[in-house]
Amino acid sequence: MPDSWIEISCDVPAEAADIVADFLATLSGNGVCTENIAVDAFSPDEIVHSATVSIKAYFTPDLRLEQITGRIRTFLDELGRQSGLHYPDPAVSSVGTQDWSTSWKEHFKPLQIGKRLLILPTWEILPDNPVDVVLRLDPGMAFGTGGHETTRLCLELMERIIEEHNCQKPPSVLDLGTGSGILAMAAARLGACPVTAVDIDPLAIDVARENISINGLSERVNCSTTPLESLEGRFDIILANILAEELVRLSPLLDQRLSAGGDLILSGILAEKESLVRDGFARKTGMTFCETVRQGEWLALHYRNGDRP
Repeated sequence: MPDSWIEISCDVPAEAADIVADFLATLSGNGVCTENIAVDAFSPDEIVHSATVSIKAYFTPDLRLEQITGRIRTFLDELGRQSGLHYPDPAVSSVGTQDWSTSWKEHFKPLQIGKRLLILPTWEILPDNPVDVVLRLDPGMAFGTGGHETTRLCLELMERIIEEHNCQKPPSVLDLGTGSGILAMAAARLGACPVTAVDIDPLAIDVARENISINGLSERVNCSTTPLESLEGRFDIILANILAEELVRLSPLLDQRLSAGGDLILSGILAEKESLVRDGFARKTGMTFCETVRQGEWLALHYRNGDRP
């Protein structure tokens, strides 16, 4: 392990933290840290959000610094163009290995989501009388610990829908844009089989595979960079926690990959983008809209492909 790391920090509005952290995590392959958001709680209701957060990504000292910062600047400019906001330039500094590892433990604590799921950092001791589905994550590996609304919305909807499917048979699940692999792992632990996790970024797949291995789920979750249009077969449940515009673009392909009677969960959607996504899916798919669930400024949409058999 290097004695020092390059820390690249981006100050962004809280509503963009999820998207920026996901991008930085896949770019670095080592980890990101979200500051100014307290996640020292077992209940999402106790989480306090700041208007602006600092997303810090860590890179080895041998990186091509100008190339990396250029890619980050381009991403922030595009995000700003879509949202009408200005994002400051990323700040670059050097930190020691011990400082970096300590910062992770200050910001990531156990988090209970839904009725059955507990997200537990690898260094934490399993509490007495835990819920029956436990996922261990090392925040130093990737973004996606369940603390953000978009991930929690997906997890809570998925828990309920898998319970409904399990009355018939274990549902097959596709996690599109898997990132850290948290949604795919939760699906497997909740009874889904088989589970397929895909991401266009090979670094994200490496991160997901590592987390999946830590949780002993390598035989149950298949990870790859296979694009959506190249996947074979259909899935009973599809999870897509990505940008609203990308969800609309992919809507015909999602329609093709969803089984008859299957459920689609869309997340990563700001409340102001709901009409854009719903209008797009109404025009481009034959799926039935079921419900909208909200937390803060974020929402998730639930669609179904006809009636279940």
